[in-house]
Amino acid sequence: MKDRQFEDKLRQDVAKVKEDLNTLAESSAARFGKIEGNVSQVTGKVKENVTTWVDDGATQLSEGFEKLTGEAKETAARAAVTVKKEVGEGLIQYNAKAQQVANKVSSDLSEKAAQYPWASITIAVALGFLLGISLTRRKK
Repeated sequence: MKDRQFEDKLRQDVAKVKEDLNTLAESSAARFGKIEGNVSQVTGKVKENVTTWVDDGATQLSEGFEKLTGEAKETAARAAVTVKKEVGEGLIQYNAKAQQVANKVSSDLSEKAAQYPWASITIAVALGFLLGISLTRRKK
């Protein structure tokens, strides 16, 4: 009789273990389903955040290039205005010096220049170099 009671008890215990295993399997499946859902949700958020981050970086980079280009254009425009002004002032000074030299030259010189044009050209070039050197030294 003890064997029979033992067998009954064993069958009950096996049935209880099977029932517990089924409950555990169902519970594990539900937990894995929740984990899968959480992983999917986190993956979506990560993808969204990375996309936003890349878009923001590209926008900031584009704005930086536009700002740099604008500043370069402004600097070039200011430099061009400055150069134009300085060249104009230099030409005015050059013309003034040339007029002073022309006023000092006698009228006989024009007749002699007509007789010897090669000498006149050489002298004019030499005077131009001297005048150019004097103007550049004053600016420094």
